[in-house]
Amino acid sequence: MDKALQEFTFELMRHAAEQGLSKVTVTEGNFSITVENTPAEVAAAAPVAPAPAAQAPAQEEAAQPEETYSGTVVSAPLVGTFYAANAPEEPPIVSVGDTVTKGQTLCIIEAMKTMNTIESPCDGKVQKILVANGDLVEYHQPLIVIE
Repeated sequence: MDKALQEFTFELMRHAAEQGLSKVTVTEGNFSITVENTPAEVAAAAPVAPAPAAQAPAQEEAAQPEETYSGTVVSAPLVGTFYAANAPEEPPIVSVGDTVTKGQTLCIIEAMKTMNTIESPCDGKVQKILVANGDLVEYHQPLIVIE
């Protein structure tokens, strides 16, 4: 297995484990991927292969302290593409300075061709938008700060 495919496989396994998926199969010839989800008890018992030594720099970056924000931080509940608007030609759903209410849609994250609306967990004012339209976002990545 070439190094790029190996790194991709380990990254895919990490994301699969975070999402509670229990099995990831990657085949190099004609490149196929299989992802399975099993009951939580079985998935918890399945060990996840550790990342290879080549992944050490990425782990060091993750070990650095995260930036702190005053206010409520809305984080990505899944991995996907961040969209600030409902459609490319439309204005952003919210902008810095907008007042939002609990349950109001703040943005959209597209994952596997599914549009997932991200709602405000509280009432407040949008203090910061930490990602740009079209950015790929990671699980638990901070997206928006509400005062």
